[in-house]
Amino acid sequence: MELKGTTAVITGSSGQIGAAIALALAQTGCNCICQYNRSEKAAKELVEHIEKLGTKALAIQANLTRRGEIEHLFEKAAKLGTPQVLVNAAAVFSRRPLPEVTFEEAQSVLKLNVSVPILAGRFFAEKIKAAFATANSVVGKIINIADIGGIKPWPEYVLYCSSKAALIGATKALAKELAPAVCVNAVAPGIVSFPGDFDEVQKKKQLSLIPAARIGRPAEIADAVIFLLKNDYITGQNLNVDGGRCI
Repeated sequence: MELKGTTAVITGSSGQIGAAIALALAQTGCNCICQYNRSEKAAKELVEHIEKLGTKALAIQANLTRRGEIEHLFEKAAKLGTPQVLVNAAAVFSRRPLPEVTFEEAQSVLKLNVSVPILAGRFFAEKIKAAFATANSVVGKIINIADIGGIKPWPEYVLYCSSKAALIGATKALAKELAPAVCVNAVAPGIVSFPGDFDEVQKKKQLSLIPAARIGRPAEIADAVIFLLKNDYITGQNLNVDGGRCI
């Protein structure tokens, strides 16, 4: 699909991966709707950077876990035209041993990491159908940002890993339901930054598990997203970008 001149909605755009994806999209000539929840400063700085590249951008605040706010996000996004790209990058990272898992936290993690991307896909697909009712080719793309933890789960991360595994499953289900007008794929990053509480021993242990012998860069995740967006014959797939960690 040609990206130049299209509009993309990027949830979680104030995070390092979301921001890298938004910038990569802008470099292709794609106008960007940069959703954020609390990080207003980061989102507005991202918009300024994108506009300097010669494309349009809007920073839109939305708490996606609240009823009605996903729909409102797409209504506001219409200022830049009908979105033809949706990147679901908003997520919460949760480390919690099983004995400490609470009902409230389980609901919170699963809501943002699974329910929100599914509902965003619903409203995105409705906009696509309304604007391109007679299309006989691919006119929309959804990319879900998963995680290798959804493929090779880690102990003490049951909520996070389960949510990302579910997101990969949702990607496949949506790919079948929305075909042929919309392609739906996922990108599963490996480590792009170490948790703040990791010491050098823990970092070395993680690096020893990665054949590439280094952590990834947000720009490398963004490159994978652009690849999937440009290819109209890939759908329902999960692309691991992890330096070989899942081998």
